[in-house]
Amino acid sequence: MVDEHELGDEQRAHWQEVYTAHPGMYGEQPSTAALHAATVFRTAGARNVLELGAGHGRDALYFAREGFTVHATDFSATALDQLRKAAGEQGVQDRVTCEVQDVRQPLALPDASVDGVFAHMLLCMALTTQELHTLLAEIHRVLRPGGTLVYTVRHTGDAHYGAGTPHGDDIWEHGGFAVHFFSRELVNALAKGWELDEVHAFEEGELPRRLWRVTQRVPLE
Repeated sequence: MVDEHELGDEQRAHWQEVYTAHPGMYGEQPSTAALHAATVFRTAGARNVLELGAGHGRDALYFAREGFTVHATDFSATALDQLRKAAGEQGVQDRVTCEVQDVRQPLALPDASVDGVFAHMLLCMALTTQELHTLLAEIHRVLRPGGTLVYTVRHTGDAHYGAGTPHGDDIWEHGGFAVHFFSRELVNALAKGWELDEVHAFEEGELPRRLWRVTQRVPLE
């Protein structure tokens, strides 16, 4: 079994190679999760959004086109280079900033500095349960009171759960990609100290991948 830190570093290198070999690999259309998040953020009066795991930017660019100011982060510098180029081509470069961020490290933002946080399938990467709790605490820290987090994760009902190479802590590696499959108990545990608004089950892709879309808010002071 690979050490958890070694696995995370291996996955970072793997994604860098993937984005280099397949620029814009997820296409230009926003994910359905981003469409939902934009509505949630707009209803809450959010103006600025932090996206964790933005990749080449299909969702970050959509948020910018919708009028939000977006701070897009990813641990692949290659992906963020693609995002910056696309932002210029779409004329939204003034509303998009990019930063390389390993979410195993503290977020490089001040306390209570963002209105919304979006993470599509970032939390179900090769992150241990302890790393997830630390990350959720960081997200809570950078969100303003009443701020909203929308995230999606593959769950334990997914066809790839229990398949491939086991790494412990419900992390399974399949086709070179390590995934932490979420139980409902983990979703509930990560919502402690938050107001949990919704846990919505949906499917995506050809397998299909089975996911939860979770919406939760920082309580108002």
